[in-house]
Amino acid sequence: MDVRADTSAAPPDSAAASPKIWRVSELNRRIRDSLEGAFGEIWLEGEISNFRAQPSGHWYFTLKDEAAQLDAVFFAGARRRGENLQWAGDAAPRDGLRVQVLGRVTVYEPRGRLQINVLRLKECGIGELQIRFEQLKRRLAAEGLFDPARKRTLPLLPQRVAIVTSPSGAALQDMLKIAGRRFPNLHLVIFGVRVQGKGAAEEVAAAVDEANRRHRQGAARFDALIVGRGGGSLEDLWAFNEEIVARAVARSAIPTISAVGHETDFTICDFVADVRAPTPSAAAELLVGRKDEFEERLRRIAHNLGLQMDRGRLQCRNRLGDLRSRLVRHRPEERIRALWRERTVLGRDLRRALEAAARTSQQRLDETAAALREAWARRRERASGTLDRLRAQLAALGPDAVLRRGFSITLLADGRALRDPAEAPTGARLRTRLLAGEVASVVVNAEGASRRRHETARADPRQFELFETGSDPL
Repeated sequence: MDVRADTSAAPPDSAAASPKIWRVSELNRRIRDSLEGAFGEIWLEGEISNFRAQPSGHWYFTLKDEAAQLDAVFFAGARRRGENLQWAGDAAPRDGLRVQVLGRVTVYEPRGRLQINVLRLKECGIGELQIRFEQLKRRLAAEGLFDPARKRTLPLLPQRVAIVTSPSGAALQDMLKIAGRRFPNLHLVIFGVRVQGKGAAEEVAAAVDEANRRHRQGAARFDALIVGRGGGSLEDLWAFNEEIVARAVARSAIPTISAVGHETDFTICDFVADVRAPTPSAAAELLVGRKDEFEERLRRIAHNLGLQMDRGRLQCRNRLGDLRSRLVRHRPEERIRALWRERTVLGRDLRRALEAAARTSQQRLDETAAALREAWARRRERASGTLDRLRAQLAALGPDAVLRRGFSITLLADGRALRDPAEAPTGARLRTRLLAGEVASVVVNAEGASRRRHETARADPRQFELFETGSDPL
């Protein structure tokens, strides 16, 4: 670029000569002519940032690389005239896109700003910052930090609100102005931080953590937390795309509002926060309701309640009057007296019926008892005769009757009757029961019923004993 001053004035050695006084517009025009003449149409490659599409159809954006940036404008007429415009469809470019442009380097005279007027535009790929943005966005989304289920609702009437932003930015002044106008009683605590440049992300994250520390310890209970700043390019907003800020917002115990940039700007902080506001001013309006609106709403509610109470009282009064007229019409006292008389008659009839039934039941009971006594006497007489016959048969068949006929019964030591010689081995003690008593014996030889010997006369008195037990039955 060749920029030269105008030397058409008088030579310096002329004492009467005076320096040329330039007007600003004249200088800007001369610089513009020099730039356009020096460069002409050139190809320029860079990354789109701070893209803005105007209603007129013009596109304004910034072309940048790692070290510098340049304003660019793509007028609607130039886009329509471009016969070989290498841009797909009517969709506008987006921030972070790497492009190549053909244009003329010039100066926007009213502001003296260097810019390039784009004639052609073609896409090269996504810029480095946009790639980092998409990678972090995918990774945090996979971890569930963007899950709508973890989003919290904002309080209806917040009392204390923490704001993490630049203390000197216009965004803070907008929020303070709106909050003061809508609800003067609101208590705001400002955590001043840098919002762009090196170290800004660390300051924002530290401020979010500090607000939560005070909230947890009870030093300052916050109902909501606003994290934000005003608009800017992708680089200006990049602090809110850093992972350290996203993690701090995600672990915040205070419901958070992300209010970064303009409505078209989206950051990682927006996706992690509980609520995204398109601008800081919108965040203040979203969080802080107008005090007069709440008062008016309360007045309406009180008025509606009064109307409902009046309506309820009127309905109750009408209902009561209707019931009173129905009572008069139906004469309930006459009905009650008639029912009382009917009850008296029914009670008298019931007592008579119960007394008759009781007499009938008593008569039937007496007749049944007499019949039962007569039947029982006959049955007892029959049972007595049967018992006498059975007693006689038992006496005839009992063991005493057998003994009286001259027989005896031999018993083992355990009291069982001896029926088989095999049950009495040699040496076993036996008792033989006779009509007049018992005889004890010892088995000498057990070969059969006819070979058993009872030696009572010659036996050892210690082995044989004769018992006189009378005729007690077994």
